[in-house]
Amino acid sequence: MTSEPSPPPARRPRRHFSMIRTFVLADFVTLGNGFAGAGAILASMQALATANPRWLWVAFALMPVALAMDVADGRIARWRFRKSPLGADLDSLADVISFGMAPAALAFAVGLRGGLDVAALLYFVACGISRLARFNVTSAELSDGTGKVKYFEGTPIPTSLLLVMVLAVALWQGRIGDALWGGVWDIGPVQLHPLVLMYVASGSAMISKTLRIPKF
Repeated sequence: MTSEPSPPPARRPRRHFSMIRTFVLADFVTLGNGFAGAGAILASMQALATANPRWLWVAFALMPVALAMDVADGRIARWRFRKSPLGADLDSLADVISFGMAPAALAFAVGLRGGLDVAALLYFVACGISRLARFNVTSAELSDGTGKVKYFEGTPIPTSLLLVMVLAVALWQGRIGDALWGGVWDIGPVQLHPLVLMYVASGSAMISKTLRIPKF
């Protein structure tokens, strides 16, 4: 007489992941970074919709706020010795908005809207996304014994604020739209503003493996 097979062990009920309860103070600061970047994008859109350059100044003013939040979230996490499992992903997503999409949106709003300009801005954003993904994958390999990353491979994405500063000076001098520095080149059916090449250079520097920037 054969014995009946024993029933499979009961599965433990899956614990519900509570997103809000996992948030720590540093995560809310990181969200502030994303909010500032998203606000800069919306202000850029409003500047185009209303032809009112004051909205561009609003967008430019939000960029250093995003940077301050980006710097503060890591320091708060270290100060409080608390970080959430969402922290790294939140930081990368917020940085894509604030230092990838927002600088590209500002460039488009001030007049870099030729066909090749748009291609260059999309390349810049793609480089920013790729750079952050690479950092998330290699951060453990690049860290020292304390878990702190020793250096960046390629320039950090917040260095795009240098591009934003150039555009802010152009706006201050009234050199936007048709008056952009360097003029415009007609290349067949599309246009290229030479000024957009600084976005190409910045994006290329972000994904470079030969550039090693010490992390302080």
